[in-house]
Amino acid sequence: MEQTLPKYGANQRSGGISGNTLKMIAIITMLIDHIGAGVMEPYLSMNMGAMDGNEMFNRLYYLDRSLRIIGRVAFPIFCFLLVEGFLHTRDVKKYGSRLLLFSLISEVPFDLIFFNTWFYPGYQNVYITLFIGLVVLAGYRRCEYDVVKKMLVAAAGCAAAYLLRCDYDISGIVMIVILYEFHNNKYYQMLAGGLMAAIESIIAFGAAALAFIPISMYNGTRGRMNLKYFFYWFYPVHLMVLYLIQLLVVR
Repeated sequence: MEQTLPKYGANQRSGGISGNTLKMIAIITMLIDHIGAGVMEPYLSMNMGAMDGNEMFNRLYYLDRSLRIIGRVAFPIFCFLLVEGFLHTRDVKKYGSRLLLFSLISEVPFDLIFFNTWFYPGYQNVYITLFIGLVVLAGYRRCEYDVVKKMLVAAAGCAAAYLLRCDYDISGIVMIVILYEFHNNKYYQMLAGGLMAAIESIIAFGAAALAFIPISMYNGTRGRMNLKYFFYWFYPVHLMVLYLIQLLVVR
């Protein structure tokens, strides 16, 4: 997610890990998750009858569960980086435009790998969730000292995410709002964010809360290299590559 931070500043510290490192953790755990959801699970589903009760099937099943649990770490990091990007970007409109553009670019590979069709309106990729979250944050900033208006903005964002059937829907917007609300107090941000992550991933043993271990180590710097567009492009490209693997392995 976007960051335009100088090397060090008022909210930065030496040591720890940079924004680029956080992004790498997020995309690696996301990739692990999508290997499970996009390749392992279709394979298991197609071969369930032939392999039911087979020791290999059981091993693959538990491997898939492990991949999906590891993958829960990714989304809270993306939410945290969205908030950081919002706080430090020079142009929120350009930031939002990029998120919206890549949500459209990503929709075809997302629908292909998870729904086996070029276009599936019943579920939207995570870029849409992040875009709605950014719009909510922009609205928050406009009514910073009006609690009622802030609640209405958050409710509107949750409603939009739910009606559009976005990835993580309401819980995703709530996570973004929580991380923004407590961005001036890192202790409460980690505590509230970790609790929300644990609740959201309860069926995965609360594994998403583990995301706040690397988040707590964030040093406020972007990192030495500007890898912004690498991270933007990784999402649609890795989905398309996994879809091609799915075609080879599953069908």
